[in-house]
Amino acid sequence: MLIILVAFLGGVITIVSPCILPILPFVFARGSGSFRTHALPLLASMAVAFAAVASLAAFGGAWVVTLNEGARYAAMALLALFGLALLLPAVGDWMSRPLVALGNRLAGAAPGSPRAAGLLSIGLGLGTGLLWAPCAGPTLGLLLTSAALNGANIQTSLLLLSFACGAAVALAAALWLGRGMAATLHRFLPAAQGLRRVAGAAVMAAVAVSALGWNPALLSSASASGAARLEQQLVEQLRPNNPAKTFAAANGPLASLQDANGWLNSGPLGAADLDGKIVLVDFWTYSCINCLRTLPYLKAWHDKYKDAGLEVIGVHSPEFAFEKSASNVRRAVADLGIQYPVALDNGFRIWRAFRNQSWPAFYLLDGQGRVRYTVAGEHDYQQTERMIQRLLAEAGRTLPDADAARPAARGVEAPPQWSTLRSGESYLGYGKATSYAPGGTPIRQHKDAVYQPAGELGANQWTLAGSWRLEPELAVATGANGRVIQRFHARDLHMVLGPAADGRPVRFRVTLDGRPPLADHGADINEQGEGVIEGHKLYQLVRQQTPDRDRVFQIEFLAPGVEAYAFTFG
Repeated sequence: MLIILVAFLGGVITIVSPCILPILPFVFARGSGSFRTHALPLLASMAVAFAAVASLAAFGGAWVVTLNEGARYAAMALLALFGLALLLPAVGDWMSRPLVALGNRLAGAAPGSPRAAGLLSIGLGLGTGLLWAPCAGPTLGLLLTSAALNGANIQTSLLLLSFACGAAVALAAALWLGRGMAATLHRFLPAAQGLRRVAGAAVMAAVAVSALGWNPALLSSASASGAARLEQQLVEQLRPNNPAKTFAAANGPLASLQDANGWLNSGPLGAADLDGKIVLVDFWTYSCINCLRTLPYLKAWHDKYKDAGLEVIGVHSPEFAFEKSASNVRRAVADLGIQYPVALDNGFRIWRAFRNQSWPAFYLLDGQGRVRYTVAGEHDYQQTERMIQRLLAEAGRTLPDADAARPAARGVEAPPQWSTLRSGESYLGYGKATSYAPGGTPIRQHKDAVYQPAGELGANQWTLAGSWRLEPELAVATGANGRVIQRFHARDLHMVLGPAADGRPVRFRVTLDGRPPLADHGADINEQGEGVIEGHKLYQLVRQQTPDRDRVFQIEFLAPGVEAYAFTFG
């Protein structure tokens, strides 16, 4: 791959970088003997050791994002250790001391044979590689941060190994040029510490981001992988102009479908399975109200155009941890009546391949796998359908009719009433909590506390009452009769809720302005405001007949253990 070559060339040019300085004495110490028995084993083992150590840190960074609680904290500690090694030279020296000391002893020993000399060089190379890993500041820092934010994979290790091999080749060339190069490079030494500290700060920032519970999808949209971006730019520059060759050359973003964590309603689909088809890719997650409101159109287009050559694929990229469960998604797909294929994208690999930035988002691709039309959000349905018809016509397919679909939408799938919608989404987890009302008990992170509600609520503010524990993405009711109170202005009010950790259903009661909702009840409660939380999903709690003023909503959970994630409105 081109990006592997780019990484190799990046390693070659490190010969003029300050990060190479700490290992030059070890390399030149083995330059006096045979290249095959002295320098080559050292350089090879150095590249392998560097790639192994740096890969461990990169994958540790990815664990920070993808794992939960105990393992997650261990991974954060691992990544923080590497960040400290970059920030503080003493920590880096401590990490590398055992193998470096062994390498020094081996370097000073008198080899008795070429084989012994090779073994000595390998030992010294391992120590040198470990020493170099925390010293290769900018490169290692960027790769660790990128892996933490966007997910580490085998390509990360290949890039690191390619980088290390490039540096080893440059060092081999330096041996031929003589030791005078070390003296020339020595004047760059003052800059080395500054570069190390900048990279260390970047790594520590990645740890802090994950410790605060920020969502990896939002981070990946804010900070795309530098390696992936460079690779895409190179591929676009070298891509053939002949459209017929495009699909065979790279398969476009559809190639990322092979990275799905699983499939529903279909066996695994790859780019080859979709060759010649018009493909509509929908990024969604099942507790997102905006995503749910696009489903009537997606289901209608699937039914109308599937025989004409349209393939609708839902890519389920989870926002909350419970949405990573395949059984939860399978149940939601069945309840929502989705019959087209759904790819599970828990690692956000397909998301990143499409450079997606939002839920929901449509990507319409032609028969050669090229993205021809995109929509972010729940709008432009007629234009999207016209583009479906256009691409099918370009492919020579027979269209059923030219009329636009007008699907019937009920419950949570019904479109919002924009004219009265004055409240926006708000989260209850402290990581992204917004609109929490002042005057009540301040939010306490990761601690059980009894909350006193705010005396008055401003527009769109919410407060807690009773016993709660706030986690990064949710609030957990730790006692019976815990309440959440929200002042809102909208036709519909929904909450993303889940039962107790043991799966036990929890009953709840809703009031509007202190009274039962009666005719203004949502689909998941009765007129008296009574309902039951039986699974993790979005619950429709209020659908007003005349949404003409601010209302005060309250939900009371009659048993402990409920998990509350977010409010959404319509």
